Amino acid sequence: MGSQGGQGDDPTADPVRVRDQLDRILSSVEFQAPDRSRRFLAYIVAETLAGRETNLKAYAIAQAVFGRDASFDAQNDPVVRIEAGRIRRALERYYLVVGRDDPIQITIPKGRYVPSFIVRQPISPESRSEPKGNRRHTAPAAQQKPSSYRDLLLPIGVPLVLGLVAILSLIRPLEGLFGSSTPSVASLSSKGDELRAEILVEPLVGTGRQNGDAEIAKGLTDEVIAQLTKINSIVVKAAGPQTQIVASNQRQLSLQGSLGTEGSRLHVQIRLVDRADGTVTWTGAYDRTFEGRSILDVQEEIARQIADAISSRQ
Repeated sequence: MGSQGGQGDDPTADPVRVRDQLDRILSSVEFQAPDRSRRFLAYIVAETLAGRETNLKAYAIAQAVFGRDASFDAQNDPVVRIEAGRIRRALERYYLVVGRDDPIQITIPKGRYVPSFIVRQPISPESRSEPKGNRRHTAPAAQQKPSSYRDLLLPIGVPLVLGLVAILSLIRPLEGLFGSSTPSVASLSSKGDELRAEILVEPLVGTGRQNGDAEIAKGLTDEVIAQLTKINSIVVKAAGPQTQIVASNQRQLSLQGSLGTEGSRLHVQIRLVDRADGTVTWTGAYDRTFEGRSILDVQEEIARQIADAISSRQ
């Protein structure tokens, strides 16, 4: 079963518990992956539990999950590699956000499609307790000497505190009468949001003739969104059927673009458009090769450079 999935696997992982963990992941809103990614994950887990992990190759997955025919070529159509990378990122996020205490961790090691099932050992109450050598021994209360300073200051401190409370109770009404020069936290926060530009990231369009261009475009769009969210000076929104454009005092921009592949080369065109009047405020062109590199690495590099270029303009 999972014993061939990679380092850290537990061959004793109970298939029932693995299926329960899979259901827990797929039903969680924090597992942010499209339907086909969910089908991909469910398929490779089911095949592994059934003892057919040796069949988990790109060709078989493309036919079973993505409906590709017998002419599928993994070199020209990288859909399986791209989707596997998306699932890896979604699983990492899930276990960081809500799955920290889950009994089983499901991973997909890089370079293969056989999942790993890692059984997590619960932390025993004894290990949570403080080691005996670090425990501090305190004397019984009856044997502790009273603090002379405390006994001396107590009669003075109580009247002093009561006096300060009385003074503050008089100051508060005066603030309401003359007004306060200090803005509230809410007003500061709203003003800060108004100063931040809002960027709507529209799906990049694959314009090349190769079958994998659309998948590369989707992956690059996701990576651009991930990189832009690291910039504190902008608000990032992902375009979709439910996206609503609401008028605000923020500067509203759209990030648009297209890409195409020619052999092992990738060409990307990006532009930043002001949604108020359609003015193109910035453009960028990126030309990269896949030779000796994975598609995911190229996507991450381009997305990071796009984010850096936009950040420098804010």
